[in-house]
Order: sequence, then structure tokens, then C-alpha cells
Amino acid sequence: MSTDVESGAISGPPAPVRRGGRRFAGLRRLAEFLVILAFTFLGLLAITFFIGRVIPIDPVLAVVGDRATTAQYEAARVAMGLDQPLPVQFVQYVADVFSGDLGRSVSTNRPVADDLARVFPATLEMATIGIVIGVLLGVPLGVLSAVKRGRIIDQLIRIFALLGYSVPAFWLGLVGLALFYAGLGWVGGPGRVDIFYDGLVDPVTGLLLVDSLIAGDLDVFFSALDHIILPATILGFFSLAYIARMTRSFMLDQLGQEYVTTARVKGVPEWKVIWVHAFGTIRVPLITVIGLSYAALLEGSVMIETVFSWPGIGNYLTTALFNADMNAVLGATLVIGTVFILINKLSDVLYRILDPRSRT
Repeated sequence: MSTDVESGAISGPPAPVRRGGRRFAGLRRLAEFLVILAFTFLGLLAITFFIGRVIPIDPVLAVVGDRATTAQYEAARVAMGLDQPLPVQFVQYVADVFSGDLGRSVSTNRPVADDLARVFPATLEMATIGIVIGVLLGVPLGVLSAVKRGRIIDQLIRIFALLGYSVPAFWLGLVGLALFYAGLGWVGGPGRVDIFYDGLVDPVTGLLLVDSLIAGDLDVFFSALDHIILPATILGFFSLAYIARMTRSFMLDQLGQEYVTTARVKGVPEWKVIWVHAFGTIRVPLITVIGLSYAALLEGSVMIETVFSWPGIGNYLTTALFNADMNAVLGATLVIGTVFILINKLSDVLYRILDPRSRT
């Protein structure tokens, strides 16, 4: 117990930090995270809803056809709820989405939710392999480019990364098919698997490489691997360009810091200065870069899937657009947007875990 000289008040020892307070703070942060996630998803629902109302495509006409009578047209319009005010339609749309009802596809005559559950794993599988290739090659190339700044190896890596920004995806896919499939025969052609292996493996996860291993069918596995390697490598090339460029920028900033100079003066091995001191500092912002790149592969694989006839969500979305199938278009857009939101939020969580300063 001590006495305050100026006020004469008596004060005791500082109160200990209670575990309950920490637990309450953790629950508060979790509640804030969930609220932000809910409002973000609600905003995505609003965007997709109003896109469906702004696009000059009549969803009723797409269902009943242009030969339907006026009575049939009006009956379908009422059945689809399009006679209601826009706020009522939006509330019904949100309720349907949360119940898993995304409508019925005009193209396939199946529920859109079932179609998306069938096609999305194909995109997920290809994009995952692509981001693995991009990270395994892009990060070391970015570090090497920063360490060898201004040298010939740095210039070559920067030119290589620049190609990833400038070369159109569809052109690179066509060249890859012409060279490695038609010319050299090193990889499989369009499609996810050879036609005589199609349907031999029952879908468990939807990821054909995983499902074929679960079934123990190595022929299907190697056929699927033969078909996925080229499109996944092309996707990986585009992510590699972005990751390598950002890694180089982050590393250049850290290699110029005083703590790196101090470590070198103290005789710390160069590999440790680069990979432990400098790279250890940039791993936190690099997670955000990798997350954004992965999300971009999931949403930006439309051209690659079209060129390679890949039965993924990009190909599904393209077909739906050509057929004016708005339920399928909005459902695919909603799924892609949701994945983008979740990956960004996961990056934020990892950021907080790896960087204690962000938790204060």
C-alpha cells in the first residue's frame, strides 16, 4: 500500500489482469469478426440480386421461351415472385440462399446448387495445384531477385514475371495445347480425364485426384494428373508472376533495414540473414498476397477452363451466360464471391496469429 504525495490518497497494488477479461475480449473480437463477415456476405447478396435485375435479360422469357402466350408468361412471372416489389424480392432471395435454394438452371434443368457442388471441386483442384506451383517457384524467385538486385538474374526474373502480367491466358493455353499435347504428346488434352476413364470413380470429395486414390484406381489417377498438369501450370505461372514481384518488393524493403546490416556486421551467415531475418519479417504480408492470388485463380480461371474444356465453375458460368441462364450466373457469382470473402478473412486470421502486434 502506498500514499499519493500530491493528493494524499492511499492506493494499493495494481489490480491483476483477470482471465475473464481476456476471455471477454476474445469473444468480443470473434463477435466483431462474425458481424463483419455477415454484413460483407449480405452486401454480396445485394450485389448479385441487383445484377440480376439490371442485366437486360428477361428471366421469365428464358424459362417459358419466346413462343409462350401472355397468360403463360404472367403465370410464370407470378410463380417466380417477380410481380412483388423489389424489397420483398430481395428478402425472399436472401431467405432462399440461406436455405440452399439457388433456383433451377435453364441449361441443365437441375438445381443450381447441385450443379455448383458438381463443378466447383474441379476448379478448386486446379487452382490449388496452381497456387502451390506459384508459391513454390514465385517466393524463391522473388527472394533471389531481391538479393541479386540489378544483376542479370534479377533482370531475367523481372522479365519472366512481366510476361505473367502481359500474356493473355487463352493464348498461352492454346500454345500449350499445340506444343505439349498435339506436338510433343507430353500431357493430356482437353477435359479432366481420358474419355474411357470418365465416370469410373465415384465422387467422394469431388477432387478427382483424391477420389481416384481413395478408390485405389491408379489408372484414373495418372490420367487425371496428365490432364491437370498443363492448365494448373499455366494458372501457377500467372500467380507466380504476382507472388514473385511482391516478394521481391517486400525483400528489398527489408534488406535495406538497419537490423539486416547489423546482422551482417556481426558475422551472421548470409543465408540466415536472408531466410531467417529478412524473410521472417515479410511472411506476414506475404500471406495476404498468396491469399489474394489464390482467390484470383478461383475466380479468374474462366478462360483457362474454356480453352481446356475443363468442367469447372468458370466453364459453367460461361455456358450460363451464353444461354441467358441467370439463376446459374448469379449462383456461380455468389459462390465465387463467397470464396473470395472467406479467403480474405482467413488471411486476416493468419495475419493476427503470426503478427502479435496486430492483436493489440
